[in-house]
Amino acid sequence: MSCGNPHDTDCSEVLDKVYTFLDGELDERRRSDIRQHLDECGPCLEEYGLEQVVKQLVAKHCGCDRVPEDLRSKVLKRIEAVRAELATD
Repeated sequence: MSCGNPHDTDCSEVLDKVYTFLDGELDERRRSDIRQHLDECGPCLEEYGLEQVVKQLVAKHCGCDRVPEDLRSKVLKRIEAVRAELATD
């Protein structure tokens, strides 16, 4: 996916790193790069909002339980479908 505008960090790279960004698993430089991109890029920010909500819902309803792999797979497939829809808009 790309919004069509030039960024220091490519849209596809940002979306690939959203989960590690949300989990706080990136070093400060990478977090800063992704945060800056999200501040500048409406489509990625919209996608980030979706992913953050999904992650919060799973955490809320699953608590400390390990997420079943088939659920994770279904969620990731749906996210990919939404990405594809956004890319064609």
